[in-house]
Amino acid sequence: MSAPLFSPFELGPLKLENRIVISPMCQYSALDGSASAWHRTHIGNLSLSGAGLLLLEATAVEAAGRITPFCLGLYSDANEQALDNVLEAVREYSDMPIGIQLCHAGRKASSEPPWRGGKLIPAAQGGWATYAPSPLAHNDGEALPAALDRAGLARIREAFVASARRAARLDLAAVELHFAHGYLLHQFLSPLANQRGDEYGGSLENRMRFPLEVFDAVRAVWPAGKPLGVRVSATDWVDGGWDLTQTIDLAQRLRERGCDWIDVSTGGVSPRQQIAVGPHYQMPFARAVREAVGMPTIGVGLITDAQRADQAIRDGDADLVALARAILWDPRWPWHAAAALGATLKAPPQYWRCEPRGAARVFDGASFGQR
Repeated sequence: MSAPLFSPFELGPLKLENRIVISPMCQYSALDGSASAWHRTHIGNLSLSGAGLLLLEATAVEAAGRITPFCLGLYSDANEQALDNVLEAVREYSDMPIGIQLCHAGRKASSEPPWRGGKLIPAAQGGWATYAPSPLAHNDGEALPAALDRAGLARIREAFVASARRAARLDLAAVELHFAHGYLLHQFLSPLANQRGDEYGGSLENRMRFPLEVFDAVRAVWPAGKPLGVRVSATDWVDGGWDLTQTIDLAQRLRERGCDWIDVSTGGVSPRQQIAVGPHYQMPFARAVREAVGMPTIGVGLITDAQRADQAIRDGDADLVALARAILWDPRWPWHAAAALGATLKAPPQYWRCEPRGAARVFDGASFGQR
């Protein structure tokens, strides 16, 4: 096939039909962490898009780790059963591989959904105590998070393990651990958020310690035949913060531990970040990590144009590209990309007749007739 974007790829033992990944995207529509009817509609819709892999939204490993009161969780039997119900309905009509991103929001927890302003919810208004490496607020004027002690670190590490076990029981195809966007494991990595004086703070070695402990613990229980990846923020976009050099060191440690891919994003840990936003603005970071570490890499960030996404794969900027807002705007982006690039992909037979007249054949194996 002449379009690299639509060539197959393997993430560890997981075989993908193309290089398009649907990024985890918070929906703020769960009930006490449990997936709702919205998730059945949302995930079902995206599962028919023709992408190679769908990663479910940032999913909290404990109730206090939710970004908002309405974020998805996988920390209770009720959460597990609700998501199982959704996945059973989705899988009836789609064989797209579905993975999940496991997350703890740390000091960015207890927030309002974006359409309510996204601010920290005070305890008096239904918020909850938050946790972080150090008692440093994300924004000036916010209540300080509690610094995690050894018991808290052990609790959260085991929460990741328990959620990974639940994900395995749900037969999810992959797990991505969230080390990015200013959430708890990124907070440990960044000297802007981590000012501890023990073995979990200070030097790069120490700041990486807890995230790597979480990775090792999850790797030990996640099935060996399924891939485990990590999403990172390659830079804080703040002088003196986490940066690309440190990201490459972390990626090398992760590769040694059996990490199957690195999903390269940026930012999120500090409101002082200064980001130069533009199409593919994060792709150079993905390329740098890919070239330095030699492991499968996902590139993200304002990817909207099919030809440019295809060129990014062709040029070696990343092995896969992940779409978020673009695929919410156009849930059939992979169909349209295939049409533009002269490629084919799978679509449900109920939709085979929708190809526009005069368009090249896009749906693999499509045929129909009627009296």
